[in-house]
Amino acid sequence: MIRDRLTKLKEVAVEAVRRSRNRSLRGRSEGPHAEQLTRILYRTDGAVEGDLPVRVVMPRSVEDVVAAVQEARAADLAVVARGAGTGLSGGAVPVGDAVVVSLMQLDEIGDINAADETAWVEPGVRNLELSNATRRYGLLFGPDPSSQSASTVGGNIATNAGGPRCYALGSTTSHVLAVEVVLADGSRLQVGDAYADPIGLDLRSIVVGSEGTLGVAVRSLVRLLPVPEVSKTVLCAFSQLEDAGAATAAIVRSGINATSIELMDQLAIEMCERFTQGGLPLDAAAVLLCEVEGTVDSIDEDLEDFSSAVQAAGAYAVKVAASDEQADKWWRARKGAFGAIAQLASHYHLHDGVVPRTRLVAALQQVQEVATAAGTPMTLIAHAGDGNLHPLVPYDGRDEEATRVVHEVSDQVMEICLGMGGAVSGEHGIGTSKVHLMERVFSSVDLEYQCHLKRAFDPEAVMNPSKVLPSPSSCAEPVIPIDSEMWV
Repeated sequence: MIRDRLTKLKEVAVEAVRRSRNRSLRGRSEGPHAEQLTRILYRTDGAVEGDLPVRVVMPRSVEDVVAAVQEARAADLAVVARGAGTGLSGGAVPVGDAVVVSLMQLDEIGDINAADETAWVEPGVRNLELSNATRRYGLLFGPDPSSQSASTVGGNIATNAGGPRCYALGSTTSHVLAVEVVLADGSRLQVGDAYADPIGLDLRSIVVGSEGTLGVAVRSLVRLLPVPEVSKTVLCAFSQLEDAGAATAAIVRSGINATSIELMDQLAIEMCERFTQGGLPLDAAAVLLCEVEGTVDSIDEDLEDFSSAVQAAGAYAVKVAASDEQADKWWRARKGAFGAIAQLASHYHLHDGVVPRTRLVAALQQVQEVATAAGTPMTLIAHAGDGNLHPLVPYDGRDEEATRVVHEVSDQVMEICLGMGGAVSGEHGIGTSKVHLMERVFSSVDLEYQCHLKRAFDPEAVMNPSKVLPSPSSCAEPVIPIDSEMWV
């Protein structure tokens, strides 16, 4: 009943947002009811709830973004940039009195330069839309997050997102050459350029992954990659989780061009199969879903070498997708995990730790032990190729004790990753959910200089406050409301 009511509430709010697209930026509001629903919708991302925004603004152009930032600052309000809202760490939720600047209507794909293999795009362009638009040139956009049909290029840039292909192709920072940013005073700054390795300090890499704490990214020059001549999806089944980890190492050692190596444990397999009917093997303790690329002349030999490597590591079944349709079903099952978790509980907590690939099996074992000791279920999914763990813990968010236990388990999982020489985030960012761990990762001197860097871009600390850096004193908390026809 509660879930039905929340779903209906979001549907009404989404419809209000849709109708707003037919109005000019300074068009009239459709009434207090629609405005309140929109504010409720924009207080959360895919997993984390923040404060209710003072206003939500939906610019249609870069000039509108500049105007929105300037008007927010004139009213002493903080600015929080937001894309599709698929983030999972609270990076785009308001904290304190803030204006949310939705970038979803800045969704144009500009100049596609096939010769240079680049494209200028706006932040509201969805990942899958970009790759679909560039395929006619024989090119694609490398970053491939599981939410690629909904997530945006701007969101990728904010969190330095990865996805299944990041093992072979790298995360978003490897695919962005330049970013145009609107700063807190409304000025526009371009960092980076068309050259892959520009001279001077690399401000582009500082902006990518900064989660909107330095400014609002409004345009980016992205690098495109050639579409592979042949790509095959392979499903490997294992009777033990440890064997799947060993097979990951074997694939890497073999030198085979596997651009994706995704791991799912038994609970994840069962959960996703019930949700999507993708054809996953329900008798497996773990599976690896992999993508192998090659040429027409080499692919058969590559697949034979791949099969030999994973079978030697313990795979009892290796199946190559017989068609694109079958491959799509397998990938929909894997990428549907976050939706499938709703079968188990009303809420879930998702971890995003990283360990060295050689420690993946040990990390998964220790994570399972933590969950067992806490008496909470956990399903394990991982971008195994680069050691990025995604343990999902289902729970009832209305239960205070269950919520407390889940957050304790989360911190223990992060401690496991750090203890193995890893990191607390591989692609989801820090946001609000992991900001308390930054002092565990960095020294006080390191954090101090990160704060100096932020203030160089954002002297008043009003761009997406209370994110990434742990000190609350670095974030302004203006409270003066505003009244303008441009605000939803």
